[in-house]
Amino acid sequence: MAKSSQPRFRQAAIHAGEDEAERAHGLSPDIVMASSFEVAPGIGFSATEMDAETPYFYTRWANPTVRQLERKVAALDGGEDAVCFGSGMAAISHLWLSRLSAGDRLVLSNVCYAGAAELAHDTLPRFGIEVVTVDTGDAGAVAAALTPNTRLVHVETPANPILRLTDIAAVAGLAHAAGAELVVDSTIATPVATRPLELGADYVVHSLTKYACGHGGDALGGAVIGNREAMQRLRQDALIHMGGTLSPFHAWLILRSLHTLDMRMYAHERTALALAEALEGHPKVARVLYPGLASHPQHALALRQMECFSGMVSVVVRVDPAALAERIYSGCSVFSYAVSLGKSKSLAVHIPTEDLLRTSFRLTGADADAYRDWAGDGVFRLSVGLEPADLVIADFVAALDAV
Repeated sequence: MAKSSQPRFRQAAIHAGEDEAERAHGLSPDIVMASSFEVAPGIGFSATEMDAETPYFYTRWANPTVRQLERKVAALDGGEDAVCFGSGMAAISHLWLSRLSAGDRLVLSNVCYAGAAELAHDTLPRFGIEVVTVDTGDAGAVAAALTPNTRLVHVETPANPILRLTDIAAVAGLAHAAGAELVVDSTIATPVATRPLELGADYVVHSLTKYACGHGGDALGGAVIGNREAMQRLRQDALIHMGGTLSPFHAWLILRSLHTLDMRMYAHERTALALAEALEGHPKVARVLYPGLASHPQHALALRQMECFSGMVSVVVRVDPAALAERIYSGCSVFSYAVSLGKSKSLAVHIPTEDLLRTSFRLTGADADAYRDWAGDGVFRLSVGLEPADLVIADFVAALDAV
């Protein structure tokens, strides 16, 4: 073969067809996997020169597929804009580190996602940021924690894993009166149940890995939703410089999943409520925590603040939790023994109280006692999937009865 054909082959392999792309209007979102984009000369290389009119330049800055997801999650939560990240923890860490400086105070829910709690306890103080944790279900405790140097109040409602609620409107009023901003992690609720911006929050955070993706844990992602100016600032200051970029492919998977979010959430809720009601009367169950139950300590708030009670149920049992965990792992046909939540498959995992208090929440004294009042020695966190309700109930009850 003549060597003169090699340059033509290389040229074709790199360029053929790509400059003649058809503009077909597919019914599924496009996936743009490019990391960089052709732009006219004169585009600056610094994020300080970026504004809303800056064309697509580099995917760490912005990407067409990711922007579709950002526009969609903003619309679902009633926000002006959103910034998506590579995980829910990336969303939280980028937001906190962009809004907090040395000398500032973060008031944090003392029950929240373990990764967020550990970031607050172990990392933020190294940067001179003061962290105070309180029961944000108690508005008086929040008010007492607010000081002139408080910049952010971060709550999670329902809170993982005991499903404690926070009155968003009440805490927003307290935070704003103190000159602080309110962040609400609404991952478990989703915008189907609660739209915190409508209740006065400044930012909403979601782990998109959970219910938003929903189909089996095939994509990691996170999002922050807020007003347009704040999101532009977050993109320039945090996303571009800290680099927690969401993969366009994962953005595409989550976009696909959001088409069915409301239908899935109400299906999760129906089965979760049926399971919670069945377990409340079981002799081997000490307590069932679910906002949709009249027995939930904050059921009245749940009725006022949530349009859907979501699909997570926490259960305190009277049997040996290690034995039940082993039975779920080896003997259940519906439940899988696994972490995470919001999947189409039902998941169960035991979360021991003392381990969580020691490693993540760092609660002692009255705060630790209050957590034990909710969780006993530990809860089985049940993420109820989309299987038929009778099969979900029978599977977990059979595991209980076998221990």
